[in-house]
Amino acid sequence: MGWIWESIKHVYALLAVIPVVPFLLVYFGYAAVSGDRKKAFRLAMDVTTALLIGCVAVLFNDIFDSGFGLYGILLILLLGGGLLGNLQVRSKGSLDLRRVARAIWRLGFFLMSVCYVILMFVGIGISLFTA
Repeated sequence: MGWIWESIKHVYALLAVIPVVPFLLVYFGYAAVSGDRKKAFRLAMDVTTALLIGCVAVLFNDIFDSGFGLYGILLILLLGGGLLGNLQVRSKGSLDLRRVARAIWRLGFFLMSVCYVILMFVGIGISLFTA
């Protein structure tokens, strides 16, 4: 039973190292099946966000020698959700939790993409100059 968990961890690690690959796989796969490119793009963003969160957390922990990466990302996502939910309640008078969660998850995609690129360059630079 332990080999199943190890296999899942290895597949996740392989896909998270280069998040562009699963994004393209999901996008082109779903677009070919459904024909709806807009929905395929959204689905690819949603899948890739989970991979980016894990990858950015590991990069943050390695670069800053910390254990706060995942917790910091979750904290930022929760604070963003609270702020966006408050904005929605004040403007519309009610809270659509599903819409807020989807908005935060997709904003997280863009935030994690930028953090991934920055942290990857910083990590490569550190490894080149300290070796």
